[in-house]
Amino acid sequence: MKDLKFKTNINCQNCVKAVSGFINDVEGIESWKVNTDDPNKFLNVKGEAIESAAIIEAVEDAGFDIEWISAD
Repeated sequence: MKDLKFKTNINCQNCVKAVSGFINDVEGIESWKVNTDDPNKFLNVKGEAIESAAIIEAVEDAGFDIEWISAD
């Protein structure tokens, strides 16, 4: 399973709700979480056949900034 990490500006639970529909539409995602308590607002996404470009596009379509950090 892939584990992708991104830095975002998704900074509160209302922002998480706003981006949810966009991220949930990305194929292959099994789970995702934004750490709104961390100053870097890290988004972690897990799944088998996920691509960072699709996640970046979804988050940007929702109106947020996103930067790919790493993949495990």
